[in-house]
Amino acid sequence: MNQMLLETSEANAQTIDRPPAPAHPRFSKSQRVAFVQSSWHRAVVEECRIAFLQEIEARHIARAQIDLFEVPGSFEIPLHAQLLAKTRRYTAIVAAGLVVDGGIYRHEFVADTVIKALMDVQLRTEVPIFSAVLTPQQFHESAAHLDFFRKHFAIKGVEVAEACANTLLSLERLRGQVAAGIV
Repeated sequence: MNQMLLETSEANAQTIDRPPAPAHPRFSKSQRVAFVQSSWHRAVVEECRIAFLQEIEARHIARAQIDLFEVPGSFEIPLHAQLLAKTRRYTAIVAAGLVVDGGIYRHEFVADTVIKALMDVQLRTEVPIFSAVLTPQQFHESAAHLDFFRKHFAIKGVEVAEACANTLLSLERLRGQVAAGIV
């Protein structure tokens, strides 16, 4: 019976016209990435991590080369990113969090502070840092909003993986040119 199902699946697979999987370039050196995630609104933010891991593997960075870190909130991400960058263990760091209005800080202040701090860490350490720290204009903990933002974070996970891989490839080429005296 299993053989019949397998043969039927193979026959159906041959008749379905699927676009070829994109061929992503490979790295000449091993890459190691830290993914720092806020635990605030974990069910939403984890969609970013899940999508990131799937996409980054498709771009030739193995899951074993990704270290995951969780922090209480987005405000804590920059310090963790800085400490991780200073280890020189990581070729890139990805940050993911959802900043919503509430508490003692305005969400615009927190999001702006986090992004500026991540940029400062990146420029000081020369370790690229990617942000999927988002702050919606309005967020309500309704089922519809939670569902929308889960899907949105999944999209952002793919986008941040694409940006991470493309930047690492670009930096790899640039560093090779610098070492060769071309640039």
